Amino acid sequence: MKRFVKRVSRPRKSRSGAAARQRGQAKPFSRREAMLFFEHLKKRNPEPQTELVYANPFTLLVAVVLSAQATDKGVNKATEALFKVIQTPQQMLQLGEEGLIPLVKSIGLYRNKAKNLVALSRALLERFDGRVPQDREGLESLPGVGRKTANVVLNEAFGQPTIAVDTHVFRVANRTGLAPGNTPLAVETKLLSVVPQAYVRGAHHWLILHGRYVCTARKPKCPDCVVRDLCRYPMKTTDSTSTSLKRLRSKQHRS
Repeated sequence: MKRFVKRVSRPRKSRSGAAARQRGQAKPFSRREAMLFFEHLKKRNPEPQTELVYANPFTLLVAVVLSAQATDKGVNKATEALFKVIQTPQQMLQLGEEGLIPLVKSIGLYRNKAKNLVALSRALLERFDGRVPQDREGLESLPGVGRKTANVVLNEAFGQPTIAVDTHVFRVANRTGLAPGNTPLAVETKLLSVVPQAYVRGAHHWLILHGRYVCTARKPKCPDCVVRDLCRYPMKTTDSTSTSLKRLRSKQHRS
């Protein structure tokens, strides 16, 4: 006669917890640590700026809408020709979707973006006298404009102390421990609570550029990082040569 033994199932290890540690989620920085963090970033880049090319608040809005799931370099390539044709919502409506699509088809999701750009231009003319609104509610009421886009425009065009959380900002905030969070809104909220007021205006520019060129997704350039001593990422890279050392060696080789 067979005996049946009751097996006690063990709780599975949470993959989300491991993933959180992988991303570098940790106790958020203190205000003093955050101050030092941005002081170091400012020393390397005193005046951080967006890499999107634009001429006025409307063309900035257009560029940011186009930049969703696209690189700034790719957007600038497309808008170089586009902004020779349009500078205002009126001109965008005159161009229409059929005229706009050939100019932006090199960008991902170009058909949907073209539709939104024409629709938001119409909304600007009908509800805002053709001007880009300077408040979040007005911006987010426009087709194709979400919280991140609104934050970029409010910060860059109107100088408001907002922080836009894109993929780079989200990665850097979590990986370093500066402001860990599971969603962009959670990261934004924590950043606003920990970033010193003097640095809020340029915070997302510093974080975007740092994430794009130093704290990269696949292999962060930790030896080149000016905030590596503050960073709580447990898997810092050590096998790359710093940019300055590479330049020095190259110079010595040529001599």
